[in-house]
Amino acid sequence: MRPRPARAALFDLDGTLLDTAPDMAGALATLLRGLGREPLPYDAVRMQVSHGSIAMIRIAFPDLEQGSGPFETLRMELLDLYRARIADETRLFGGFEHVLAAMDRAGLPWGIVTNKPGWLTAPLLEQLGLAGRASAVLSGDSLPERKPHPRPLIVASGQIGVPPGDCLFIGDALRDVQAAVAAGMRPLGVRFGYLDPRDAPETWPVEGWLDRPVELLDWLGLPLPEHA
Repeated sequence: MRPRPARAALFDLDGTLLDTAPDMAGALATLLRGLGREPLPYDAVRMQVSHGSIAMIRIAFPDLEQGSGPFETLRMELLDLYRARIADETRLFGGFEHVLAAMDRAGLPWGIVTNKPGWLTAPLLEQLGLAGRASAVLSGDSLPERKPHPRPLIVASGQIGVPPGDCLFIGDALRDVQAAVAAGMRPLGVRFGYLDPRDAPETWPVEGWLDRPVELLDWLGLPLPEHA
């Protein structure tokens, strides 16, 4: 039985719509090499990317107190290195170009709600050709609140002109699901992103899971590609 079709979709960014891990991990590796240290294993870094620069500095420098001067200095160095290579290897997860194109053809709006700061979100979307296609983009500093607070999702739904109850929110972290539930949206989780089994995703109150981006078409009432 097909799910009730939604009229719009809002996406988390890192680990959901975009595979940003190669560039984030590359920036961290550059930071560590500059300090004479060996880079961390890629898989260990990848699982932290959705949790941002704080999580990445925390795993790379576990002895530093979070929020301390040295911690924040390293975090800003990491972000500067990341900004310099922000779209070198980052791409849409495979299948999303088809999904977004199908939504555009069907006149179904889509947008992005991320905790990534705007000074990183804007150039990333611009370089990937997504800035002009998204009907709404809310970054982590667009409002005083950010996920898991529901307000960014509610504001985004207003910008795309679709009530929250008719929107899907797709993410790969518990805060995405919490924000969607609080906003009255329909939360979907993605298994192809940076899901950490230690976060117990089986307990999240999602309406469903996506193993591949093209599966989202079913939730939008759109046909799957012939070779999906």
